[in-house]
Amino acid sequence: MTDAAMTDAAVTDAAVTDLVTGPDGRARCAWAGSALDYMAYHDDEWGRPVRDDDGLYERLTLEAFQSGLSWLTILRKRPAFRAAFKDFVITEVARFDESDVARLLADPGIVRNRAKIEAALHNARAAADLPAGLATLLWSYAPPPRAQRPRSFADVPAITPESTAMAKELKKRGFRFVGPTTAYALMQATGMVDDHLADCHVACGQPR
Repeated sequence: MTDAAMTDAAVTDAAVTDLVTGPDGRARCAWAGSALDYMAYHDDEWGRPVRDDDGLYERLTLEAFQSGLSWLTILRKRPAFRAAFKDFVITEVARFDESDVARLLADPGIVRNRAKIEAALHNARAAADLPAGLATLLWSYAPPPRAQRPRSFADVPAITPESTAMAKELKKRGFRFVGPTTAYALMQATGMVDDHLADCHVACGQPR
């Protein structure tokens, strides 16, 4: 999860265990405790593998739009983002032109930042040009599973050698808004790494 999302999570138990107990009695990574949107995202998506090109393009785009904002803002705007970006189908977005930029800048449902919008369109074209597809490229940087799950946020890095290498390769191929921190957040979001804490209910019982 991005640093901003972890900061968003205002929970009482986090200082002790970095876990929070939800209304259903289940222990979760503490950042999931501040809003139902976070809880659903934590339980159903975060850390689960995404292996299709369009799904990974969506996550990459949303991570870029999140820069400087809370992840909760992005989650709540996600339906509007999907409508505005044609469900993040790479071949569709790659055909967007200046009229689409104007349309997106006028859309109150999304984050109206020209640089991020133009980067999203540029990245779709870069993804469309990848011979083996976006998923093949991104998953080639997935590290082997850790020997042990993290027990606290202190055990979760912001960047890794793999995320640094991924960001470097993406930039080499023309992608924008893809620094090492964004790349690691993408890895977390799409299951390339699984940073659910050891005693989180999502992690319990799952092989490492």
